[in-house]
Amino acid sequence: WVIVVMDQLIKDALSIKNLRNLGFAGSGCINEGEKYDSEKGKLFVKRNSKSGAKAMFEGEFASLKAIAETNTVNVPSPLAVIDRGPSGAALVMSWLDMKNLTKYQSKLGKQLADMHLANKSLLDKSSDNSTVGKPCVTPVVQFGFHNTTCCGYLPQDNSWKDDWVEFYAQNKLQQQISMLEKEHGDREALNLWSELSLKIPTFFKDVEVFPSLLHGDLWGGNAAEIDDGPVIYDPASFYGHHEFDLAIADMFGGFGNSFYDSYHSVIPKQALFSSRHNLYQLFHYLNHWNHFGGGYRGQSISIMKKLLK
Repeated sequence: WVIVVMDQLIKDALSIKNLRNLGFAGSGCINEGEKYDSEKGKLFVKRNSKSGAKAMFEGEFASLKAIAETNTVNVPSPLAVIDRGPSGAALVMSWLDMKNLTKYQSKLGKQLADMHLANKSLLDKSSDNSTVGKPCVTPVVQFGFHNTTCCGYLPQDNSWKDDWVEFYAQNKLQQQISMLEKEHGDREALNLWSELSLKIPTFFKDVEVFPSLLHGDLWGGNAAEIDDGPVIYDPASFYGHHEFDLAIADMFGGFGNSFYDSYHSVIPKQALFSSRHNLYQLFHYLNHWNHFGGGYRGQSISIMKKLLK
């Protein structure tokens, strides 16, 4: 009965008549997936029964749409968010026949850098005094995002700020620390954070930070390839410092030297890159601590101490 109702909800959302459930198509830590065939092609449907599922999928829909609009890197096309009431929600996307990222590592590095520069290109064109070649799309001048997004299942504070250091310290790190304080009351983490929060501006001395559209959760499990190039998916996008996307990429493997070399051939490293790399990894360690518990405490504490040296 549940499958029949779900099938009808998909038909209604996409205005289609023919739909065939091709079965279970894998699950991650958070969602379950199913594959369908329809007159509009093959579909992938992610389901989640939590109360915040609709907001989570709306954030992912907006993220995929924003990435697709840069015309830089493949993503699944978002088609609909379905509200399933007390049963949660679902996200309908185009099906891509993905396999492990192997031969397109270098290409992904370049395409990710191009994605990070897409908004800067719009900013540069809009500041040009001539009207010729002015962008049709309005560039983003602040840090944040127009939707709440979820990194994992935790909603992120994407409220807009003019200053990147303030956005990262308050919207990203302080939010995680506040969750830790509420759930665990970890005194050592709170003391380290009170020191580190004062030091954060020093990591950005003489560094130009412009708003780049980010994937937001680009670990190896969220990248793959199809026949003609790389694909990224499961984004938690926002406009931020381009280096942020490289932090989690480096934490859990999956990306080789060719990926990083290709990326930095387009966007070279700036001064204090390695310190900021640790600072950006701190967010993900704290986020994992908040998701999965104390197994990530040691790494979170260690990286804060390292940044305070």
